[in-house]
Amino acid sequence: MNERIWIYTLSKELTADQLIDFKNRCQNFVSGWTAHDASLDASFELYQNRLLIFKVNEDKYNASGCSIDKQVRFVKEMEQVFSLELLNRFLVAYEDNSTIEVVKQSQIGELLSSGKINEDTLIFNNTISQSSDLVNNWKQPLQKTWLAKYINA
Repeated sequence: MNERIWIYTLSKELTADQLIDFKNRCQNFVSGWTAHDASLDASFELYQNRLLIFKVNEDKYNASGCSIDKQVRFVKEMEQVFSLELLNRFLVAYEDNSTIEVVKQSQIGELLSSGKINEDTLIFNNTISQSSDLVNNWKQPLQKTWLAKYINA
C-alpha cells in the first residue's frame, strides 16, 4: 500500500477527557476528508498520545493541495481548541525508556550536557512522508539526525 503520512508532535500531554475529545475530532476529520469532492481513504493514529499521524492510502486517491490545506486548517483548529502546539517544527520528540518526551530544539544541548539524553537517544524523525518509513526511519539515534550538531557543542 502506498500510504502517505503527516506527523505532528503534541507540545503537551492531554488529560483523559481531552484525549477522548481529541481522538473523536480526528476521527470525524478523517471520515469526512476529501480531495476534489472524492473521499480519501484516510486514518489517523495518536502514537503514545504524543504524536499525531494522519495517513492517506494514495493507491485509491491522492491527497491534493486543497486536501492538505484542509488538514492544516484542522490542525490549527485543534491547536486552538486544546491550547497546544502541533505545527511547531522546533519541537523534538524522543524516547526515554518507553515514554515519549517532547522538548524544544533549543533544549537539546542542555539535555546532552546534563546526561538526560545522549548520542544514542532515539529521536522521532517527523519529516518522513511514507508509512513504510515508520518502521525503519522514524526513530533514529540523535547522532544520525540534524540534532547531531549539538553533540560536543
